[in-house]
Amino acid sequence: MKCEIEFLAVGENTKAGDAIVVRYGEVDAYKLMLVDGGHAETGDNIVAHLKKHFGPPPVLEHVVLTHSDADHASGLRTVLQEIKVQNLWLHVPWLLAEKSRSLFKDKRWTQDGLNKKIKEEYNIIAEIFDLAQAKGCKMYYPFSGYSVGPFKVLSPSHEEYRYLLPQFDKTPDPDQEAIAAADMWLGKESVMTKLVEAAKAALQSWTTESWDNERLKDGGTTSASNESSVVLHGSFENGNVLLTGDAGIKGLTWAANKADALNLPLQKFSFVQIPHHGSRRNVGPTILTRLLGNKQQENDPTRFTAFVSAPKDDEQHPRRIVLNAFKRRGAKVIATQGECKIYYGGFPKRDGYVSAEAVPFYTKVEEYT
Repeated sequence: MKCEIEFLAVGENTKAGDAIVVRYGEVDAYKLMLVDGGHAETGDNIVAHLKKHFGPPPVLEHVVLTHSDADHASGLRTVLQEIKVQNLWLHVPWLLAEKSRSLFKDKRWTQDGLNKKIKEEYNIIAEIFDLAQAKGCKMYYPFSGYSVGPFKVLSPSHEEYRYLLPQFDKTPDPDQEAIAAADMWLGKESVMTKLVEAAKAALQSWTTESWDNERLKDGGTTSASNESSVVLHGSFENGNVLLTGDAGIKGLTWAANKADALNLPLQKFSFVQIPHHGSRRNVGPTILTRLLGNKQQENDPTRFTAFVSAPKDDEQHPRRIVLNAFKRRGAKVIATQGECKIYYGGFPKRDGYVSAEAVPFYTKVEEYT
């Protein structure tokens, strides 16, 4: 089947977010899927967009919330109010906390008390959950191995999510020793600990970079919530698709491991989402080579398209050092930055749209000390 992927414009200045409309099937027989809903005001834009291009009335077969951060979740409240949604895929932190209770620092938590506390902190997810119930929408947890329409969930698994949940910013303090002792995935240091240390250490300046001198390094660390992002793999007539949410190196590594276990091909993508608005903390040379393939020669033709969702007039995102790393591995890189961008994936070109301009290879990039 065909697969069209449209990144809607989300946010301005440093207000990033994601909202992705996926159309799959054939020109005269297709279904729609929404991945993330951006900020609160993004919801109105999503509804107007769906009604204009796919109505009346549009129906969303699947909606996937990749993770519980507000810049991905908020707009879904309006979507659920205005658009018929058949199936909603999301992690509900308070309902998933039972198996994580031993990993919280305060051992006095009862299950009911912990659930109530977490639900209070995730009021936007609670609104989405209640709206979906009221609308009769079916709800599922998007854990690895599940199929969402034509896509397969690669990460996180239920067990991986169990260890990440106590390290979310909005959940009670984690028991770092218990996590380190029991955790076969995150190593001896938690995601949160390493994130704080990296944030304190990193100071940005500018430096030069050539095609053969890659300055992006391994070891970047993003938040535990970001690492819980749903990673999706789909196979279509124009090639394979990888949607990454805000996943970091851990999440992407889990995704690659699951793809290998399911015999799903890596390094043969036609379309890839650059995670977390092009943040340097989410990727490194090793995981990019594993997912995308080896670095190419400078003048080799591009092998796939990579989109990055970034707000308009944001000087921090996407990071040039990250975009260069994708280009080295064969990507034609397109950044949204205030405009909707569409990958047609076999569907006909849409009236009123013009060809998007790829970002260049940057010889001046960010340096961190």
